[in-house]
Amino acid sequence: MRIGFGFDVHQLQEGRDFWLGGIHIPAQKGILGHSDADVLLHAICDAILGSLALGDIGKHFPDTDQSFKGIDSKILLEKVMELIAEKGYKIGNIDTTVVCQQPKIMPYALQMQTCIANICNIEITDISIKATTNETMGFIGREEGIVAYAVVLLLKK
Repeated sequence: MRIGFGFDVHQLQEGRDFWLGGIHIPAQKGILGHSDADVLLHAICDAILGSLALGDIGKHFPDTDQSFKGIDSKILLEKVMELIAEKGYKIGNIDTTVVCQQPKIMPYALQMQTCIANICNIEITDISIKATTNETMGFIGREEGIVAYAVVLLLKK
């Protein structure tokens, strides 16, 4: 077994789309980034890569590479899944937490679980998505940014 931890943070900005967990969520502000800025999928990618000491998402998909400009983060997760399959591992489970004031994301949790499960070839019951606010404190509380954390358990095939 291998365990990995992932973290990602992005700014929120008007005029951008809000992609989280591979799905579009209606919101007043979207997430700013080089790709679609899906912090949840990025944190999961980092957790998977970290579990096998393969570096981080920036190493594999650098924001200096224009081929990743605006890329759908589901594609990044698919590529990470190919990497762990090559190493002989599969995902046991994924536990995540998203921290943001707005929008409320839990009504979309099942859709996100379904999307992630399909990419990772696991059951939706193997994916935990939790959400919390920052109690109006700091950049998250001021609705300037969003954070995601992920822990992944990998199992040898």
